Amino acid sequence: MRRSAEEIARIERLDRLYLRGQTDIMRAIERSICGCDYGGTSWTTRDEAENVSRLLDLCPEKRLLDIGAGSGWPGLYLAKISDCDVTLVDLPAEGIRIAMSRASAELISENCSAAVGDGSALPFKSGKFDAISHSDVLCCLEAKLAVLEECRRVVRNEGAMVFSVIYIAPGASSEKAAEAVVAGPPYIEAECGYPEMLEKTGWKITDRIDLSSEFAHSTRRLVQEWTGNESRVRAVVGDLEFDDYVTRKINMITLILNGTIRRELFQVVPSIG
Repeated sequence: MRRSAEEIARIERLDRLYLRGQTDIMRAIERSICGCDYGGTSWTTRDEAENVSRLLDLCPEKRLLDIGAGSGWPGLYLAKISDCDVTLVDLPAEGIRIAMSRASAELISENCSAAVGDGSALPFKSGKFDAISHSDVLCCLEAKLAVLEECRRVVRNEGAMVFSVIYIAPGASSEKAAEAVVAGPPYIEAECGYPEMLEKTGWKITDRIDLSSEFAHSTRRLVQEWTGNESRVRAVVGDLEFDDYVTRKINMITLILNGTIRRELFQVVPSIG
């Protein structure tokens, strides 16, 4: 499939993000906020990842697909703590390379495989996986329905999916929603609410966990870590990106606290019949 110039630029940007996430200062910041140092780009903390493992009932017999896996967080950690088999899939090849190198270093490569692929056109046969996870991925993709449809296709009827997502709260004013588009992830807007999207694509919600308070705390800590290590972070990301990123995150904290932006964890199973 031929990709647009915009898609190519996005993939190249993510490649750079995953590479800079391996620098000492960015890994130290990630440890401080999320309790891990994979160079990930989601807001998933160690406690949240362990809860995902419990919700999916991961164990050695299960096959997990982690979509938008990037440099391996939290997919590799889920495999490590549950001994499940994990397949990582993402478009940026640099992230996948970093993840598989980490899997080898942690001696879990026998449980791990990876593919460079698009979440809206997964390169796997139908019904291949027992469980699916993705962390703050749908809010960074335009083709949300297509991704959810593909997830439904590749999971067993007895399987389950757990994912986190950042979204604009229903009922937000047009003014606040516009602010959220600027401050939030690139595709935070959605054509309808996630419950409706899930129903349309063959999923049934079994649990929802509001993570907005934790999200606000993590975002505040991120701003503190970036500003507290300003010279070192500027050396990695550059002056323009530093200033823009900190400003957007400060604005995002306000929008989370006033209820405009929310982060939530969904546990879903296939709808049968």
